[in-house]
Amino acid sequence: MDHPSDDAMLDTLQRETFDYFLYESNPGNGLVRDKNRADWPASIAATGLALAAYPAGVEHAFMTRSDAAERTLTIVKFFLDCAQGIERDATGYKGFYYHFLDMETGRRAWKCELSTIDTAYLLAGALAAAAYFNGDDPIERKIRESADTLYRRADWQWAQNGDPRVTLGWKPETGFLKHEWRGYDESLLLQVLGLGSPTHPLPEQTYRAWTESFRWKTIYRHSYLYAGPLFIHQLSHVWLDLRGIQDDFMREKGIDYFENSRRATLVQQQYAIRNPGGWRHYGEYCWGITASDGPGPVSTPLEGVKRKFFDYVGRGVPFGPDDGTIAPWAVAASLPFAPEIVLPTLRHLTELHLREKNRYGFKATFNPTFPVNAGEPCGWVSQWHFGLNQGPIVLMIENYRNGFLWQLMQRCPYVIQGLRRAGFANGWLDRKLDDTRK
Repeated sequence: MDHPSDDAMLDTLQRETFDYFLYESNPGNGLVRDKNRADWPASIAATGLALAAYPAGVEHAFMTRSDAAERTLTIVKFFLDCAQGIERDATGYKGFYYHFLDMETGRRAWKCELSTIDTAYLLAGALAAAAYFNGDDPIERKIRESADTLYRRADWQWAQNGDPRVTLGWKPETGFLKHEWRGYDESLLLQVLGLGSPTHPLPEQTYRAWTESFRWKTIYRHSYLYAGPLFIHQLSHVWLDLRGIQDDFMREKGIDYFENSRRATLVQQQYAIRNPGGWRHYGEYCWGITASDGPGPVSTPLEGVKRKFFDYVGRGVPFGPDDGTIAPWAVAASLPFAPEIVLPTLRHLTELHLREKNRYGFKATFNPTFPVNAGEPCGWVSQWHFGLNQGPIVLMIENYRNGFLWQLMQRCPYVIQGLRRAGFANGWLDRKLDDTRK
């Protein structure tokens, strides 16, 4: 730690954030609410993050192992037994699940899409839980069996729709969405899980097709695989330890994806220091631009300049969109990559009182430029907490301290197989291969 108070700060932040998964869930089916609004549906991604977070909660005595096991079994059993079919109000189809589900019934909400990426996060959470609950207790055995069945049921080949790449999703009304996973994005975890499937595996050419449109850029003297929103450089890393292992693309560049995310984090800070848009409060210890909630949509003149503010949008740097909105969770989720800039930034955000009177730690976003709360350094502050934001805070603090979730996922043979079929080698992955040969 760089500062005497950092350890206590992270302890408090992790505990406050973890509580989201205790209190924003339905005890009957285990589903976790997308955001803490009473009439809001569940998110399968948030539920997958809960599955990964509960083991960390046990390790810190935030909850008992038996309580965590019961909650986990409730979730995996719900998805194992849920309605799978082409009906418009089903829960899933072909082993994939709808992005948003009604908190009570567990059925499709809002006519949303059957989401391949959010299903990947759900399945990753189930596999993490299966690795953690390794005891002989009947509940823990059932967790492992159910998680394995869930993972094996996903038909990754169907999700390609005849294309080399995986589609973003499907709707019963209109069929497959027109876009597929192309270029560097948050789907690295999806690619690995699809490649590792023992039942419906993606062909290796899918991974090559995904990487074909990668964009390598040099920004502020940092050369890296470019993606604007910070979450793209984080979410797959929540589960995958990409330190010291490389696929063909990274071997050619001479770095790994972990170092790539470090450089993306440093670019974020440099962008805030330069602050080309002239947004208030950007600087060395105020950055974190990603897909997030915002104060818009609205355009308004401020100090002679017409400013456009967005609501939920994929903000990114340095090419935008950017409207002065900062996401504290995105800072915390970069902790393993660049602690020397993340820790002082978290201290600064704490000093802005962004966690005060908030049940679950940092609110999702704030915007000092937006014309509300005159005289307040934070300006506009989101009303909400989002499960998709909360999970990376809890889990990346844990990975930074001891690699907890990374080590759990290294026990999963499907992840190992997926990484190898994607062409990853070196580091801990080679050591795993050596262990299996002994």
